[in-house]
Amino acid sequence: EVLTLPVLTYPLLRGLAVQLHSAVTGSYVPGTHSIAFVSCLNEQVAKDIARAIMDKKLAAYVNILPKSSALYFWKGELEESTEILLLVKTRTSKIGELSNYVRSIHPFEIPEIISLPIDQGNPLYLKWIEENVPRD
Repeated sequence: EVLTLPVLTYPLLRGLAVQLHSAVTGSYVPGTHSIAFVSCLNEQVAKDIARAIMDKKLAAYVNILPKSSALYFWKGELEESTEILLLVKTRTSKIGELSNYVRSIHPFEIPEIISLPIDQGNPLYLKWIEENVPRD
C-alpha cells in the first residue's frame, strides 16, 4: 500500500514537474509532446477519424498522408493492402485517451495506434501544440 500512492500519482507529479521546469527555464522538456501514427483503410475513414480527434481536442494537428502500400501478417496469412496514415500531434499525456478513443471508432479489429515522443523541435510550434490541446 505504501508504494501504491506514489505509483498512482507519478503521472500527475511528472506533469506538474514538467510544467514547473518549463515555466522556470523557458525550455522544452523532451517527451512532453508526441506524434501518434494511426493507419486507416481509406481516405474517408482517415478524414472521419482525424475530424473526430480534432473535435474531441485530443490533438493540435493531424496530417493525412496519401496512400501507401502495406504488407503485414493477419491471422497467419501475409496480406497486402493500401492504407492512409494519420500523423497526430498532441501532448504525451493525451496518448492513452487518444488511443482509447480511436479504438472505439476505428473500423479495424486491431487498429495501428503507436506513438513516439518528440525529443526536440521548433519551440514556437511545440508551444502552439500545448496551447491547442487542453491539459488533463
